[in-house]
Amino acid sequence: MRAKGLGAKVIVTEVDPIKAMEAVMDGFSIMPMNKAAEIGDFFVTVTGCNGVITEKDFMKMHDGAICCNAGHFDVEVDVACLRRISVESHLARNNIMAYKLSNGNTINVIAEGRLVNLAAGDGHPAEIMDMSFAIQAQSALYLVKNKNKLTEKIINVPKEVDRAVAERKIKFWGFEIDKLTPEQEKYLNSWNA
Repeated sequence: MRAKGLGAKVIVTEVDPIKAMEAVMDGFSIMPMNKAAEIGDFFVTVTGCNGVITEKDFMKMHDGAICCNAGHFDVEVDVACLRRISVESHLARNNIMAYKLSNGNTINVIAEGRLVNLAAGDGHPAEIMDMSFAIQAQSALYLVKNKNKLTEKIINVPKEVDRAVAERKIKFWGFEIDKLTPEQEKYLNSWNA
């Protein structure tokens, strides 16, 4: 969404037909990775799965294409394969390796295909970590306060914990939001009853 907002033409490659449909409804194009490889400039994986960008894709990418992984492990972009098929490689700049292929094109990989925001950045920004730590602390407090009522071994973060952290963050930012009136709450609760 951010890339689209900055004017990029974003193409989504997807294996889940529901998510693909949602991508189209959000205004994105969809196509298989191997077709996207022919026209893309910047490839970002966010799947958590291995083999998302492979040799057949690298060989279709144009000179100067950039790959990075924002998903999970360093197996989404098959960097081991890229090393194997490249005729030469060099450090293009800090955290960017350039791999020249036999077809003359160079593919650039950020952070060795590792999780880009951790491996190539300076870690998570404080603006994200403060909310993450707040959710963790408030969730731990919830567990302690409700230990005798909880029967499940895995518990999702309760909505009231999420809301409390969000309300504090909005207040810290100096913003205000609307609140439901008692009549609105009654109306909405009548549908949930």
